[in-house]
Amino acid sequence: MSKFIVDDSFWKLFPQAKIGVILLKDFQSQEQSPDSIIELLKESQKTAKTYLIEDKFSDNAEIQVYRQAYQKFKTKKGARSSIEALLKRVSKDKPIGSINPLVDIYNVASLRYALPVGAEDRDTFEGDLRLELTEGGDAFYLIGDSENTPTLAGELCYRDDKGAVCRCLNWRDGERTMITSDTKNAFIVIELLDSDRMEDLQAALDFIEKNAQKYLKGKSSQKILDITHQSMTI
Repeated sequence: MSKFIVDDSFWKLFPQAKIGVILLKDFQSQEQSPDSIIELLKESQKTAKTYLIEDKFSDNAEIQVYRQAYQKFKTKKGARSSIEALLKRVSKDKPIGSINPLVDIYNVASLRYALPVGAEDRDTFEGDLRLELTEGGDAFYLIGDSENTPTLAGELCYRDDKGAVCRCLNWRDGERTMITSDTKNAFIVIELLDSDRMEDLQAALDFIEKNAQKYLKGKSSQKILDITHQSMTI
């Protein structure tokens, strides 16, 4: 069985970080979300506004944490954490559209708790999945793009034996491992870099797991990795 390994190169940058993981197995994927999930998505955008208390968007605490983190490793120009992208839309009153039940559920959790959440099709991984600084050159095809845009030397990314899975922490997913309507087994990850928000991380994990079981059935499990527990079987 393959593993998810958070490499020492990550912990040297973020020794206090926590990485929350949910594994969903044999769930019933659907193309469209029911009205109840879409309503949750709308409500979560209202909740997210409570994190935007500063006049200047970038001054908000949840934005600053990840902006400062992204200064510690090599990134593509303009790369921002996924939570910043979501909160930016909220700040401009731009609705977060429904994609499919699983993506909508984790987007709700991301907005409710102001944490970056990502998900991949676990069956597409080649070998172990690692979160680490890379020497660069890992193959990566952005969703909907036929051009290879390989990783940079010194970039922090999720990658397997075939190439990059998600670049610059949870910034951009690749088409090879993306969640689709055919996905049956999913790997969901939440990056907590400010360790004083452990309650929010746990609440976000519980929310995703509870609603995935409710709407998608199947089996689920969760685990939190830290500097003393750096890997898990997936």
